[in-house]
Amino acid sequence: MKVNIDTFEGIEKPVYVLEEDRLRDNLKLISGVAKKADVEIILAFKAYALWKTFPIFKEYINATTASSLSEARLGFEEFGKPTHTFSPAYTDYEIEDIARCSSHLSFNSLSQYKRHHAKAHEANKLLSFGLRVNPEYSEVETLLYNPCAPGTRFGVTSDLLPEQLPADIEGFHCHTLCESSPEEFQRTLAHIEEKFSKWFSQLKWINFGGGHLMTRKDYNTDLLVQILTDFHKRYPHLHVILEPGSAFGWQTGPLVSQVVDIVENKGIRTAILNVSFTCHMPDCLEMPYHPKVRGAETLENIENEAEVMKANPYVYRLGGNSCLSGDFMRNWKFDHELKIGENVIFEDMLHYTTVKTNTFNGISHPAIALVHSDGEFENLREYGYEDYKNRMD
Repeated sequence: MKVNIDTFEGIEKPVYVLEEDRLRDNLKLISGVAKKADVEIILAFKAYALWKTFPIFKEYINATTASSLSEARLGFEEFGKPTHTFSPAYTDYEIEDIARCSSHLSFNSLSQYKRHHAKAHEANKLLSFGLRVNPEYSEVETLLYNPCAPGTRFGVTSDLLPEQLPADIEGFHCHTLCESSPEEFQRTLAHIEEKFSKWFSQLKWINFGGGHLMTRKDYNTDLLVQILTDFHKRYPHLHVILEPGSAFGWQTGPLVSQVVDIVENKGIRTAILNVSFTCHMPDCLEMPYHPKVRGAETLENIENEAEVMKANPYVYRLGGNSCLSGDFMRNWKFDHELKIGENVIFEDMLHYTTVKTNTFNGISHPAIALVHSDGEFENLREYGYEDYKNRMD
């Protein structure tokens, strides 16, 4: 069937909607940056792992990055290529299977390297080993997402590295960004080079991790290309890898929900939806950040909600349908009174949502759909009781 992607009229159950044209626009931009800068840009599953869309991705990129055995298998089996893999801690019972699914394997510590590299090499003699390093600098303000915060569990600091790296360490993996600008990357890169460049002659590749939000409208891709080009000039022997996740799924589609009730308490008006912030949009509460709602104005930092709602009957909190008391956000101003059954559309809900959803309370999981370039609406996956029950097996 075809749908109106402005209103999604006729959609009566929650659904994440991926719009193919928007996805392809992102992929074209990313692959263009990779070619201009002569770097490899790969997809990080931690932000986006809708494997039924991998045929589209393979038209533009050649590899993926994993953080676990399940992600490594997904890349190896469904994308069809070994993954670039990093985990904070590999286990004895998974390392061989992870190695068999990987092309690159980065260790979070020297102790992890010592414990696992021989067994990993035996499982896959083509593996290229790397170390995650920590430049002790990041401009990410939210500590929950700052990989270089004081006391972080991520990466080896320069003072702990031997002058001569182990012979089979071929790369450094350095992740310091989160939805960051090229200016932030430029400043961070200066710290990376200051701390670690003396080892670069011993390496074959360097992975600058994720957080390069190059598909955001205000992102200066020309500056990113220049930064990477200049880096190549300084270290022409190093193969450069970037592994953004959000950049691929950025602004590629919404979460469509429906109003199921309107409740009031002490002058506070809440529209209760058939989706949950804690289950289906967890970053909104964790970050926290206000998602954009189509056709509504976001109102932040209101001191007296009840007074504002009394003065404007179209101002609402939006509440999820879980039993968690904090499963709500505030406030949005609509241009009309919300009615039970109407759609409330949360914009930009394809990255870090579908990969982080959970079945708390057994709440129905939104379906996942793809709107093709010709407007055809394809339901990729629906969820039901068996999906909840099987997680309890």
